[in-house]
Amino acid sequence: MEKEVLLFTAKDADTGIKIRDYLKNRLYFSTSLIAKVKFGGVLLNGVRVSMRAIVHTGDKIEVTLPCEESENVEPVECNLEVIYEDEHILAINKPKNMPTHPSRGNHLVTVANAVRAYIGKPFVFRAITRLDRDTSGIVLIAKNQLSAAILSRSLKAGEFEKIYYAKVSGAPEECEGEIIAPIAREAEGSIKRVVRPDGKEAVTKYRTVSVDERGDATLELVAVTGRTHQLRVHMAHIGHPLKYDFLYGERVEGVTYLLHCGRLVFPHPLTKERLELISKPAFLPQN
Repeated sequence: MEKEVLLFTAKDADTGIKIRDYLKNRLYFSTSLIAKVKFGGVLLNGVRVSMRAIVHTGDKIEVTLPCEESENVEPVECNLEVIYEDEHILAINKPKNMPTHPSRGNHLVTVANAVRAYIGKPFVFRAITRLDRDTSGIVLIAKNQLSAAILSRSLKAGEFEKIYYAKVSGAPEECEGEIIAPIAREAEGSIKRVVRPDGKEAVTKYRTVSVDERGDATLELVAVTGRTHQLRVHMAHIGHPLKYDFLYGERVEGVTYLLHCGRLVFPHPLTKERLELISKPAFLPQN
């Protein structure tokens, strides 16, 4: 597998600091990643230097990340919709009925297979945001180790904003509100979750976008916490399960629930620019 090479240019504010501090405080390298590039992995203006070398304005810094063994993901060509891409990250619009990762017993094309074909070479698939097979919308993928580490920290620190859209049975009495209800696994080994006092804290915010002629609502949903199946469990809990939700609502043969990650806001791992990605689901009113 090819090594990953990152190129940076020092700014005025970087003058006088050591390479180690530049990597840690400017580029947000973790201590473990600094250790991996410490011996021969950093060039300053084309010359290999130690972590004690001093940076000056305009210096060219080249960091070669160590190789990682690529996953055994087969490339599968498909119509991959790219929402955003640069040298560090890739965001795609995942369709329904597509798992994010390959798994035992699954024979469907996954996001990993499609991205592998799109990139065109072996790689380590690093999905920062993941969606269930039947949930569509934005999936964010890191293209290198550094971006993956920084984005994972940002996600855990609550620096991501995610908005989902869902079609539900009926319409909540209040046009907007907050659901605070702890979620637990229904039983040992079960994939189904339930609201139960001994569960983990779970908070969901909702807002009604529209109500159709049958009285069913399209909602904007924000999962303040990130529990498994949280949005589906909470909507069922207040009496408005997702339409055709086979696990928490009415099972209808041949169709499944409509849930879409339609907005993702997060800091870029390297530039720290606040990025806003939009993906409008087909079931959202077009006006």
